[in-house]
Amino acid sequence: MASAQATAPPVVTAIRPHRSRTVPAWVWALPPVAVLGLVFLYPLGLVVQESLAPGAYAEVLASASFRDALVTTVWLAVGATVGCLVLGFVLALIVAFVPFPGAKAVSRFIDVFLSFPSFLITLALLFVYGTVGMANGLWTGATGADEGPFHFLTTPWGVLLAEITYFTPFVMRPLLAAFSQLDTAQLEVASSLGARPARIVRRVILPEVLPALAAGGSLVLVMCLNEFGIVLFTGAKGVTTLPMLVYSQAILESDYAAACVVAVVNVALSVGLYAVYRVVSRRAGA
Repeated sequence: MASAQATAPPVVTAIRPHRSRTVPAWVWALPPVAVLGLVFLYPLGLVVQESLAPGAYAEVLASASFRDALVTTVWLAVGATVGCLVLGFVLALIVAFVPFPGAKAVSRFIDVFLSFPSFLITLALLFVYGTVGMANGLWTGATGADEGPFHFLTTPWGVLLAEITYFTPFVMRPLLAAFSQLDTAQLEVASSLGARPARIVRRVILPEVLPALAAGGSLVLVMCLNEFGIVLFTGAKGVTTLPMLVYSQAILESDYAAACVVAVVNVALSVGLYAVYRVVSRRAGA
């Protein structure tokens, strides 16, 4: 009897598995959404609300100053984009396919150039072509004239030059990346068949990098549409873009309703162009 009790198996108490309480995924999204709403969406909502003042849209959209600013903004942005596409494509071809000492250094400098503020490039142009810049100084020193002939920086052409100078690397960067992925065998075959460099560029290289070219051009168009520092630093008289109109209406005239209307229109144009840029970038694999 005692041996039976000694050999009896012990009673094992069933242990229930502990269920870990996982936090729902949407809870982790609350902090960034709250920060985004407080920092960006709330001020944007205030701008939209202010723009809805009675008669604000009708008054602003019917004004000649708004129409002139819209036309100036569009033609400057389109002109700068075309200039950046042409210049960026040519420079990227030279850097990628023309062997010269320092080509890698130039390619790396382009990456650094992208981090420069826009007013820095405008300031450099003022030192060279400004009223008291180097070019006018050399002219007056050589001819004895009271002033030099270079005054284009205070015109729309000066703004256009500054924007092309600053934004061209934004076209070159995706182009250089696309050039690095080209199959060199196609270029060698085309060259062995007697194709000239211009024909190779037109028939072989350009079709392959066209998506990257379109993506860079779309990005430049969006940034030129919202550029403020270049126009302000050049001091171009009579050149009023939509961002400059927002500044003058809000800061100089304290007409916040009109400024908010112009800002909403500018945001709508920018968002539309950015949507186009994202579609082009997705197709280009960016």
